Amino acid sequence: MDNAQRVDVAILGGGLAGLTLALQLRQADPALAITIFERRSHPAPEAAFKVGESTVEIGAHYFSHVLGLREHLDQEQIRKFGFRFFFSDGRDDIDRCTEIGVSRLLPTPSWQIDRGRFETMLGERARAQGIDFRDGAMVRGVELADGDRDHCVTWSRGDAQGTLDARWVVDASGRAGVLKRKLGLAEANEHDANAVWWRVEGLVDPNDWSDDAAWVGRCTPPDRWRSTNHMCGKGYWFWLIPLASGAHSLGIVCDAVLHPLDTMDSHDKAMDWLRRHQPRVAASLEGHAVMDFRFLRHFSHGCRQVFGDRWALTGEAGLFLDPFYSPGSDFIAISNTYITDLVLRDRAGTQFAPHAALYEQLYVSFYANTMTLYQDQYALFGDEQVMPVKVIWDYTFYWALLAPVYFAGRIADIAMYGRLRGLLERGSALNAGMQSLLREWGVRNDAQATAPASGRVLDQYGIDWFHELNRQLRDEADDAAFDARIAANVARMDALAAEILGRARDVHPEIGDHGLDALLAGDAPPPSLDAVWYAAA
Repeated sequence: MDNAQRVDVAILGGGLAGLTLALQLRQADPALAITIFERRSHPAPEAAFKVGESTVEIGAHYFSHVLGLREHLDQEQIRKFGFRFFFSDGRDDIDRCTEIGVSRLLPTPSWQIDRGRFETMLGERARAQGIDFRDGAMVRGVELADGDRDHCVTWSRGDAQGTLDARWVVDASGRAGVLKRKLGLAEANEHDANAVWWRVEGLVDPNDWSDDAAWVGRCTPPDRWRSTNHMCGKGYWFWLIPLASGAHSLGIVCDAVLHPLDTMDSHDKAMDWLRRHQPRVAASLEGHAVMDFRFLRHFSHGCRQVFGDRWALTGEAGLFLDPFYSPGSDFIAISNTYITDLVLRDRAGTQFAPHAALYEQLYVSFYANTMTLYQDQYALFGDEQVMPVKVIWDYTFYWALLAPVYFAGRIADIAMYGRLRGLLERGSALNAGMQSLLREWGVRNDAQATAPASGRVLDQYGIDWFHELNRQLRDEADDAAFDARIAANVARMDALAAEILGRARDVHPEIGDHGLDALLAGDAPPPSLDAVWYAAA
């Protein structure tokens, strides 16, 4: 199909964002002519050298239900056992460290994704559906047209080369950012963090780190290895993610000042760093063959604009936050849904520009609100008192607002945003105040050398209302019921914020209120977290 002269949509990049967009567009309108240009050859190798293996609820729902890939996920990928956090800096006795995680699977599923296996399947499915997927193809240039004329893409593939006219052009080229660079849209942000990552052959099981049968058996089934395991310390976290191909993905993500990149920018340096900060993990990696290694400086970035005049950016070509909490596939799901809506509006002959402007505002606001979870917060990551509270808050914020909007198919429902504007703004204000409060709490703990409450376990599964927030994501609701659910979720955020503010003041009576007192007038609710803490030892 390299001889095609014109298509409705040309997608620059055939990785996760580009392939899923093509499938979503094809599902929405089977008559659309779509061409994907991908510089790498297919099939992709398993345990492919990419980040973004861990999904959370929005991205998992996008893959499983919106795109209809549940069978592949269940049969060819690994069902994730939630996030798990260990406060284990410098320690060998992981089973005596503070641990946060679920003892059983929560109702709404997510998966660990072997990206090579997944993208190979996506490419095969795209071709089977008549999408022109050109792997091993380079985009040499893009000319964006004014008015109603087609854009033009110049490409080469082996000895072949040519041009392709397209009504829409979407940049899904990742950090290459073909359109972003051409249009000067790159925008730095103030989240200064770096990452190094590699893969090893064989699976790494945290349960092998302890002979304590009671500790091992706290999970049912006892499959800690299926979690996205976070080993946490001040200014950093280390991930362990299992891949269905039998490899394990590993990575260090850190504040650039507290842990300079030049202390870990080779495999030997990274292992030396691990031996200092996570000695039990380092010991467990001995004997596992190393498959690859890479580092990335200042990985987080913004973008001046993502939706334009019959062009758009999706995935890392646009905005990128931070791999903590794994939001990458969530933002792919949201941007691809907006792009699909805009293409369909244009194809129907209706004005799409006003919606492009509104979707731009919404998408950037989601990015800005989510960024508060990361920016200037890495110093907290080793705080055994504050960080467990932050994790519960951050989950609650996500499951209370953005996740239910996406699950309900309302991410592009402009009328809904109008109806619920006050509630959504309140939720955003509560989160902004809470992130600021948590940051001050951590600073005061550091200044006063507050003794950590070491060796505790927080079983998130045992928090009834937390469990219910996760479960109800899958509930269908009409407008009235959905609006009532969001109101109830914001009320839950109110109650949790009041409790956290009270706990912070118990430790530091002089701590600021960060605007929360004005938001939280009235009596504080009874404690909701104490019952699920128990001693790890």
